[in-house]
Amino acid sequence: MTLTTLRIATRQSALALWQSEHVAARLRAAHPDLRVELVPMTTRGDQILDQPLAAIGGKGLFLKELEVAMLDGRADLAVHSLKDVPAELEPGFSLPAILPRADAADAFVSNHHVDLDALPQGARVGTSSLRRQALLRAIRPDLRLLDLRGNVGTRLAKLDAGDYDAIILACAGLERLGLHERIRSRLVAPDWLPAPGQAAIAIEARIDHPAILKHLSALDDADTRLAVQAERAMNHALGGSCTVPVGAWCVVAEHGLHLRGMVGDVRHGRLLQAEATGPHDGAEALGREVAEALFAQGARALLGG
Repeated sequence: MTLTTLRIATRQSALALWQSEHVAARLRAAHPDLRVELVPMTTRGDQILDQPLAAIGGKGLFLKELEVAMLDGRADLAVHSLKDVPAELEPGFSLPAILPRADAADAFVSNHHVDLDALPQGARVGTSSLRRQALLRAIRPDLRLLDLRGNVGTRLAKLDAGDYDAIILACAGLERLGLHERIRSRLVAPDWLPAPGQAAIAIEARIDHPAILKHLSALDDADTRLAVQAERAMNHALGGSCTVPVGAWCVVAEHGLHLRGMVGDVRHGRLLQAEATGPHDGAEALGREVAEALFAQGARALLGG
């Protein structure tokens, strides 16, 4: 049977819709005879905004309803920010395409201060990410860290209302929404590591639909897949989720892969870091190697294991 239509399950936030429209445009370009439609829906992660993600089940809350839509036939695929995708997928699903990665740095956003060093003692900084909180605590232990949930527009509005002196967001999200001018400075490796898979868009689909998987695989970017495979393997080996502060950054070079990993402690600002290099065909092994190096430094105590 010829495939004529693809339906994309997507969250309804502005960023999620941008990403889904981007994937739809790429699919239409790759398969001109294919009709591509969006199926917007609200997830529990979008509905519960008064509690930290770590306390209500993690980033997987953003995926569940989209996966249900694929299982019951309302959608054929889902589009995600890869950093929100758990290290281990639900049975029956795969990631047939990971698009080229955008800017993976975090963004320092403030209306009155140019960068993290310029913040006054005791300044209020908003972020819901335990990874970002651990990094902030290590670099500036004097700061007052406050939880910050909601979509990008909501978070910026809270900053503009004076609730925070600065907030930390992803550069890629701001750039995709045309808000590049809000980035005061970029927080980058090696001192600051992004979340595993940050700035990469992933397409999820059922493994029992080979015709759909074949169409989607045309959008896969080999270098991005290698990099995030190493980062996600490290995260998986650590048992990582949004309930633990884990960062990872893999660089794909001509000679091989270089992976740097981090586990943090939000309360005391302690950071454990490790790095290793490996061949292109050893991304998962490289991720496990860095995880073992972090365990050797005492990561289990920070991860609650």
